[in-house]
Amino acid sequence: MDIGTAIKTVRTLRGLKQTDLSILIGISQTSISQIENGYKKPKSSTIRKICTALEVPEVVIYVLGMQGEDVPESKKAIFELLWPAMQELILQLIPAIHNIRYLDETLTL
Repeated sequence: MDIGTAIKTVRTLRGLKQTDLSILIGISQTSISQIENGYKKPKSSTIRKICTALEVPEVVIYVLGMQGEDVPESKKAIFELLWPAMQELILQLIPAIHNIRYLDETLTL
């Protein structure tokens, strides 16, 4: 599981710098860098804060962080076949998630 790369991917897709994210969730930029580069494993509470700041469900980070080693041997071939398309689809949905939340907030005003 490569949670750090998933976080970095979504953060950059959202147009945020590490410093921006660190301010939003209340941890140091150094910690964000260590998480994104795999030197530090984030607590589940930190992942939750990151997802809230990035405006994505936690499942997005966990799914984007999946790697072949996370899949049972009997399922690896299908994972390797489908994963690139699944990953691309998830990345395309991230802006839509933001737009749906914005629309929902606008309609409830």
